[in-house]
Amino acid sequence: MIDRGETGEGGGDLASRSSLYAEFLAEREEILRHKWIESEKAGHDIGFERALIDWTRNHRARWRQERRERRRAS
Repeated sequence: MIDRGETGEGGGDLASRSSLYAEFLAEREEILRHKWIESEKAGHDIGFERALIDWTRNHRARWRQERRERRRAS
């Protein structure tokens, strides 16, 4: 059995140190923001799945490109 609370050398758990996990969290936050905006426009909760699909089709590529550019600039 794997103890998910274990820490490796250097302290902190793997998830909190993972750049991939950080990107996942940032993307999830954008999807939730998109869900809120689109739900407000629609006058009802559109649901996470619909927001995910819409955001992925219409905004993900530009969002990722802008993040890459900001990282390069800093």
